[in-house]
Amino acid sequence: MIILPAIDIKDGKCVRLYKGDFASVEQVADSAIDTALSFEQSGAKWLHMVDLDGAKIGKPYNTEIFTEVAKSCNLKMELGGGIRSMKDVDYYINNGISRIILGSAAISDPKFVKQAAKEFQDKIAVGIDAKNGKVAANGWLDTSNIDYIELAKRMEDIGIKYIIFTDISKDGTLSGPNLEQLDAINKAVSCNIIASGGVTNSDDIKALLDLNVYGAICGKSLYKGTLKLTDAIEIAGKQE
Repeated sequence: MIILPAIDIKDGKCVRLYKGDFASVEQVADSAIDTALSFEQSGAKWLHMVDLDGAKIGKPYNTEIFTEVAKSCNLKMELGGGIRSMKDVDYYINNGISRIILGSAAISDPKFVKQAAKEFQDKIAVGIDAKNGKVAANGWLDTSNIDYIELAKRMEDIGIKYIIFTDISKDGTLSGPNLEQLDAINKAVSCNIIASGGVTNSDDIKALLDLNVYGAICGKSLYKGTLKLTDAIEIAGKQE
């Protein structure tokens, strides 16, 4: 299982939110580059980054930070937040980003997602973020009536190979991931499922490993010290 330490950026700063609430923003590190390098030194091979401003306004915002991080370390990076056009996807992939996460576009513009998947294949992932099983969009400010598994199947049908699934009620809470929903989505589609939200400690990593999901994103747990990245990687096994 791949462990993806997370860096979320808002107003140029490394932050975490509680349940996706922008009013709960808390700065957790001084430098995105230094943080990424520390993750690399701990044995990570991948980095998960989110442009929170971009997600909220619907277009890339903290672009320079992400491309600088990509240049400054040897980690492969997946990036999401406000990426809504082929121009944005093309720019990031040509500037060192390994995988692009499309979120709101999966609901609002599935033709674009299909085009991106066709052109860039496994460099495209879809982020499915849910409240009570219903998909949210636009920086989690809006909730749809679409069931998370229904959307996962739609994305599988158009060629998406990677899905990042987040139960918003768990995100930033250090209360454990939603194992039931993760197990359901992992069994419903053939896509590689990356678990996001709620990871707190080594027991959560073991539980996710037992579910046979592809990856696990770790954010607040690393910054608060309830989980050591080296321990998570040791439990998860060989990284790629």
